[in-house]
Amino acid sequence: MKQPCENKLDRYARFMRGKKIAFCGIGRSNLPLLYKYSAYGARVTACDRRNRAELHGIARELEAAGITLNLGDSYLQNLDADIIFRTPGMNFFLPELVAARRRGVAVTSEMEEFFYLCPSEIFAVTGSDGKTTTTTLISEMLKAEGKTVHLGGNIGKPLLPEIENVLPDDFAVVELSSFQLISMRRSPDVAVVTNLAPNHLDVHSSMEEYIDAKKNIFTHQNAFSRTVLNLDNGITRGFANETRGQTLMFSRLSSVEAGAFLSGDGTLYMAVGGETVPVFCKNDILLPGEHNIENYLAAISAVWGYVSPENMKRVAQTFAGVEHRIEFVREINGVKYYNDSIATSPTRSIAALNAFGKKVVLLAGGYDKHIPFEPMAEKVNEKVKLLILTGTTASAIEKAVTGHPAYDSKELPVLHATDLAEAVRLATENARPGDIVILSPASASFDAYPNFEERGKHFKELVSVL
Repeated sequence: MKQPCENKLDRYARFMRGKKIAFCGIGRSNLPLLYKYSAYGARVTACDRRNRAELHGIARELEAAGITLNLGDSYLQNLDADIIFRTPGMNFFLPELVAARRRGVAVTSEMEEFFYLCPSEIFAVTGSDGKTTTTTLISEMLKAEGKTVHLGGNIGKPLLPEIENVLPDDFAVVELSSFQLISMRRSPDVAVVTNLAPNHLDVHSSMEEYIDAKKNIFTHQNAFSRTVLNLDNGITRGFANETRGQTLMFSRLSSVEAGAFLSGDGTLYMAVGGETVPVFCKNDILLPGEHNIENYLAAISAVWGYVSPENMKRVAQTFAGVEHRIEFVREINGVKYYNDSIATSPTRSIAALNAFGKKVVLLAGGYDKHIPFEPMAEKVNEKVKLLILTGTTASAIEKAVTGHPAYDSKELPVLHATDLAEAVRLATENARPGDIVILSPASASFDAYPNFEERGKHFKELVSVL
């Protein structure tokens, strides 16, 4: 009797049986995989810089499941493994990982394996700014059309642990960082690059390495794939000569031959196949800010042909935004507070300042990613009435702002705070009814918080008790 064919996932699980697999980093991406690969029959080692006390009960739970622990500062040394999974934020070119590859060890990641195993179409988004909102918009539009969507990647949720639940007619929508893309050798069916500007230069060896990593989102596509690029960004516009499949551009500033654009009358149009179709008006968009028009243009280009214009408009009118992205917190004594903790680069803070039609009280500063702050100096002088700085980058931001020709100390006072709590106190003491106070740091959070989410949550807690 003929035996049924073994599917790809079953073959994959059988291949992993008995393999020595080291997971470097016990975080939200790798933690569920430790149990999954152990269930496959692999010999799993969990490696983390933290010690047992810092891992709390996780260490006991892992050992109870038969997983070996390799903890402490030397957790990457002398790895005895056939396969190494690196956590998304781990530098692909760490000496220990380079040495492992030279020994013939396979170095991979959760997202790389998901791309290999995923049976459905994959939409993926990368860029310096707007990734999460654009990814979420694509997901919301597909769901509005009645599609089953699996949302994850850099947006926070690992998808490989759920691979058995992904069906061929479903859709996977993922956000990808440069750290994830740098080693990927598969590209999605639909790739979106929102924009590119200097970022993460504390980890990448150069801007060129950062750009090359981003290119992997479309480099390995085929002729039947789709690439969506920002016409208004010089770097992404130049990618059009390197794409292979259908290439759609989006622009807030001019019309395009193929793709989505904003017209002078405020209508978002889609041009494709020689036809130009109105989608909805910019006034239909609930989210504030010109940058969110760009995010919608990117999303429209990505899902065109999958989602009706009517459902795209429905999302525009109802979607209230993603946490920590120009998120309204509360109004007290006539002062409105906004949380834009996601702004870990100057370009993000510029977008936030452009979202308001009046001058604001800006809370900025944080961890230094070695990004120049001069590009935001003009906008800060134009749109900020009080600048409150904290963190490692405070002096660099102040130098850029006060060194700009437009700076006037009477028009733009600069205050320094020892931490976020003091910054909120200073903002509250100086704000007047009708003012807007916004946390938009233009810097990463690692000098004081594990991530931008924790920084944003703390800001909201501080504002909630005013």
